[in-house]
Amino acid sequence: MFKKVLIANRGEIALRVIRACRDLGIASVAVYSDADRNSLHVVLADEAYNVGPAPSKDSYLNVDNILAAIKKSGADAVHPGYGFLSENAGFAEALEKAGVTFIGPTPANIRAMGDKLSAIRLMKAADVPTVPGSGGPVDTIEEAKKVVEKIGLPIIIKATAGGGGKGMRVVYKMEELESAYRAARSEGLNYFKNDTVYIERYVQNPKHIEVQVFGDKHGNVCHLFERECSIQRRHQKIIEESPSPSVPPEVRKKLGEVSVRAAKSINYIGAGTFEFIFDNVTKDVYFMDMNTRLQVEHPITEMVTGIDLVQEQIMVALGKPLSFKQEDVVQRGHAIEARICAEDPVTFVPSPGLIRRCRHPQGPFIRTDSYAYPGYEVPIYYDPMIAKLIAWGPNRETAIRRLDRALTEFTLTGIKTNIVLHKSILQSPKFLDGSYTTQFCEKDLEIKMPKLFQVVDDHVFLITAAIAAYNEKKAKAVSEYNVASRWKDMARKEGLR
Repeated sequence: MFKKVLIANRGEIALRVIRACRDLGIASVAVYSDADRNSLHVVLADEAYNVGPAPSKDSYLNVDNILAAIKKSGADAVHPGYGFLSENAGFAEALEKAGVTFIGPTPANIRAMGDKLSAIRLMKAADVPTVPGSGGPVDTIEEAKKVVEKIGLPIIIKATAGGGGKGMRVVYKMEELESAYRAARSEGLNYFKNDTVYIERYVQNPKHIEVQVFGDKHGNVCHLFERECSIQRRHQKIIEESPSPSVPPEVRKKLGEVSVRAAKSINYIGAGTFEFIFDNVTKDVYFMDMNTRLQVEHPITEMVTGIDLVQEQIMVALGKPLSFKQEDVVQRGHAIEARICAEDPVTFVPSPGLIRRCRHPQGPFIRTDSYAYPGYEVPIYYDPMIAKLIAWGPNRETAIRRLDRALTEFTLTGIKTNIVLHKSILQSPKFLDGSYTTQFCEKDLEIKMPKLFQVVDDHVFLITAAIAAYNEKKAKAVSEYNVASRWKDMARKEGLR
């Protein structure tokens, strides 16, 4: 067993890994930036080390500073979480050189699937269905026009190193092509230092379906079924569920088989996710991308399979075989996750600031992965997600009702959050019948702001309590005065005074 695991991340995923380590009897080491000095993962870890100023490039992405913290702490393994250095092959190689285990896939795995064009070529070789497109980089606007003439409109231009919705542009008209092409290249260069782009046919009624896979160092690979991730805003997921409400059993079977075949074709080790476009009309599926890391939405897979994915990552990194076989993995019930973000629910503009009140929901079959607490100041430098709320039920209807109940109980004041957005989604007919697509937020969502209920903070509660106490005392004083006055009147009448 590892003696110490350093978590090269922050927020709720750092807490998730700390808890998995504690369950296994492993000491945990946190790293933090200047802005995260008071973050909850720093408090709960066994040790914590500062790795630099607030901007992530100077701290959580600073490989030299992370390596220095590893050396100081004596950690013999590193869990990267997701984001930051989780899909950085150079970081994994630096750890290997330092004699420290990277709890994740091999550098070769990361490189093979990190470049989208490389991934598409590998998947084609493994007989995995891919979206019709350029099949390679598109270096000039003239080449882009030829591809569009061949596959037709609409198309989507993607940066090969892109992710999180960055470096992507959809084109519906030929006259939009040139500006979209230049914008995608520019964004790819700014965010990923790589302006290479490619083109694919744009599926107009798509669902975003992903399959969780796990491989070990003994050649075993299993899938843990699918997750539906079509509720998105600006290409960022906000609600996920498992199983998908719209994938037929035969497609579910095909997705699992294709994903295992794809993972075996690259000798994949650890947790990974194959992402697919599912055409809601034709029911065709196409490979889109692979994430060579743990996903944000991994808790819903844990809830329906009963498998601890983080512990499994740790054991696989130790060289242990998978603790389950494919026939052991069964979907039980339904799970839904809502990402709670510090942002305006309408404009999606981040809302950093001081959390005044924080009450996490409780009750049967509710799980909250969060690093929020009263008095914590949400920094401006990182992703605005501060919590994940997960509900399980024996069926989808029950899971939705439980998530709605939990959202009602979730109290966060002092900052804006998207809780009201989630409640609006859960009331939408298209969400309830499962027919929603990735365009749901843009085309079908009506945000219902609460009218009768108004969220208030501690100051209002204190003022209200003070007024109530004053009124009660005043009423009591008046009552006592009236009783005394009546006794005096009676005494005068009886001649007792």
